[in-house]
Amino acid sequence: MLEELKKKVFEANLQLVKYNLVVLTWGNVSAIDRKTGLVVIKPSGVPYDTMKASDMVVVDLNGNKIEGDLNPSSDTPTHLELYRTFEDIGGIVHTHSSWACSWAQAGRDINAYGTTHADFSNGTIPCARALTQDEVEGEYELNTGKVIVEEFARRKIKPDECPAVLVYRHGPFTWGKDPFKAVENALILEEVAKMAHRTEKIASLDENSNIGIEQYLLNKHYERKHGANAYYGQK
Repeated sequence: MLEELKKKVFEANLQLVKYNLVVLTWGNVSAIDRKTGLVVIKPSGVPYDTMKASDMVVVDLNGNKIEGDLNPSSDTPTHLELYRTFEDIGGIVHTHSSWACSWAQAGRDINAYGTTHADFSNGTIPCARALTQDEVEGEYELNTGKVIVEEFARRKIKPDECPAVLVYRHGPFTWGKDPFKAVENALILEEVAKMAHRTEKIASLDENSNIGIEQYLLNKHYERKHGANAYYGQK
């Protein structure tokens, strides 16, 4: 079942290792087949160096396991909540990559400081609110997804214009049209997080520093790559 999608999800998970976005088993990739409403996701706690495409687990949007000998990722309910709400996304990545995770642990948004950020996101990359004790002690992973959805609704952010979020005290989630794009966005997020930290550190050395990209420059860079009349790259 969904053998081609399993292969893609498996390969995308290996890319997390290739790009140094995970250590040990600290990450997962999933993808959805919108025709069937079925999701393929990495199994929980399985090392990347022994994992096989056949180990990928198939679940439905209600979290029922449809196929697979192993347990799906413990983050599966978060992925499913995002798929149910953000209907145009096709793949999701969660990592504990160090730079993005550091911003999440600090409870900080990643503000737009330059054109690299603007090429990726049309504004601030949000850090969602803290989960309450009841939310953590209840359906924690499901509530994590709900808090992400709530944050995007509250800030009126479109998930296609900002394909990333930081979960407070936890780490990043990214998404895209397919699992490979979601991995690419996780890699970009990590670089943007690193640059933002360095920008703030450098700016702190000079009280006259003025950081924060001008709105017209952010708009230009975002639109030339993602807008209706985008002209970046090849047709």
